[in-house]
Amino acid sequence: MVAYADTSVLLSLYTADANHAAAVRLVTRIKTALPVTAFQRHELRNAVRLQVFRKDMTAQDRDAVLHTIAADLDAGFLVDAGLAWSAVFAEAEALSAAHTERLGTRGMDILHVASARAMGTREFLTFDTRQRALAVAVGLKVKP
Repeated sequence: MVAYADTSVLLSLYTADANHAAAVRLVTRIKTALPVTAFQRHELRNAVRLQVFRKDMTAQDRDAVLHTIAADLDAGFLVDAGLAWSAVFAEAEALSAAHTERLGTRGMDILHVASARAMGTREFLTFDTRQRALAVAVGLKVKP
């Protein structure tokens, strides 16, 4: 797998937020399908729905974004990265024990980095500061 894009990058890819252009540049340069886990798909769809709650998006816009995500999965732009979740959670626990008290990482942050490691990716795409710190601490190349 080439790269792991966390939810901050995926949400920016599908919405017109402040990081949209940067997310498009990051993903476009990869030139291969982007692997996504069931966890990422859930968190991304939930983040889109949260935009409606926050009044940052209309229900009509939500439907359009969710449709685009589904279409990208069907078209193979996003591909399922089936993972052995017991191994991901074991890795997450090890990362938590080694880094949380120093970096202040949250559980979801750790699951993203553990998922990237379980996929064997070397590059981690994020706009999240804590995920960036953890990914760097475990030797992943982080962008942007």
